[in-house]
Amino acid sequence: MSEILNAHPMRQVLNDEAHARPPAALEAPARLSSLTLLFEREGIGQWEALIRLTRSMGCPAPEMEKPYYTGVGPTLTIRWSLHTEFVRYTFILPGAGDGSFAETALDRVPVEWLQALPGSVLVALHALLLPAGDSPMPGTDAASARWFGGHDLIGAEIGDGNGVAYTDLRLHPDPRIGGGCSRFVLMDRGMGPFQKGRMLQRLFEIETYRMLALLALPAAKQQMRTLDELSLQLRAITESMGVPCGDDAQLLAKLTALATAVENLVAQSQYRFSAARAYYQLVERRIGELRERRIAGLQPFREFMERRLAPAMETCETVVGRQDRITARIQRASALLRTRVEVQHEEQNRALLASMDRRAALQLRLQETVEGLSVAVLTYYTVGLTAYATKALKAIGLHLNPDIVTGAAIPVVAFAVWAGVRSVRNRLRHT
Repeated sequence: MSEILNAHPMRQVLNDEAHARPPAALEAPARLSSLTLLFEREGIGQWEALIRLTRSMGCPAPEMEKPYYTGVGPTLTIRWSLHTEFVRYTFILPGAGDGSFAETALDRVPVEWLQALPGSVLVALHALLLPAGDSPMPGTDAASARWFGGHDLIGAEIGDGNGVAYTDLRLHPDPRIGGGCSRFVLMDRGMGPFQKGRMLQRLFEIETYRMLALLALPAAKQQMRTLDELSLQLRAITESMGVPCGDDAQLLAKLTALATAVENLVAQSQYRFSAARAYYQLVERRIGELRERRIAGLQPFREFMERRLAPAMETCETVVGRQDRITARIQRASALLRTRVEVQHEEQNRALLASMDRRAALQLRLQETVEGLSVAVLTYYTVGLTAYATKALKAIGLHLNPDIVTGAAIPVVAFAVWAGVRSVRNRLRHT
């Protein structure tokens, strides 16, 4: 039977997203190692690195279209996930070894592959998954001395008391990783295989997202100083705006340069601060999913993050708020300066119009004077023509006195010229 309804082209992808990156089913004891690497370009190099690793470890080949992979090899289980700006590898090795971090799952990974791995390591950690058994749990001091070099521990009962997690979130020396690795120990009190996988995945993600969120802190501290300098510059500009005879063009140029500098800061940090906010929310969510119970004398994960990570995130939020406030101040200062410039332009335009009015009045008086002179000139020339015409008529035999005719023509011609000029002026005025 043929299909009746056509499926949306993204239906399968969207449905599979709910099942992406499933937790591993783990049995205690086991050793795990995880690497999180940042990369700046597309993840093609990460795909190639994964293919090389699966070939060398005898694992199934990955599918190129999926951003996650799980492969079981003869000695190691490899889990891989590709994200927007980072890639994470998790290596799972059955057995506890000698119950310490002397031999880790990362020791089974080829050194040549590690040396050619693209990106820079942001998070590297080792974990021990140990069964609690019937023996009493080691105390905090004993656990610290055995696995964490005597450092203060962070930990709690997790999974409604079915497990106990310890860490110190410090970097311990590791011959394969520059700077060292973090350590986690999870004591299993009866968790199921997938619950153990989920709990360790959450612990790994807490550390990964914590470090990714903290990437914004150096930029925030640097921008704090820059914003202080920009605030002082803006204050000097606003004080200069109070001077009545200030150079508005120069002030506007300074404000424009200041606004450009602030926008550059926002462009440089907007993605990092937004990502830090998102990563911090993921950290809080993963801590909630641990379902912690406090152990006497031990700082739990939520309390540690509230004391150490939350202030860093508040610093980033403070910088974002300062960026917004200084941008708003620049906008208000620019609006005030534009208003002052517009008022000055209106005053200049008013003065220019008054000058034009005076000039027009002078032109009108001059025009009236010219009109009077025009009447006299036209009358003079017309009367002169009349005199010549009278003399010519007398010469052909008519009994006319040129002087009398010329004298009598003067008022008539003058009135006619004046009336004509006035009529033309009235028509032009009406038009």
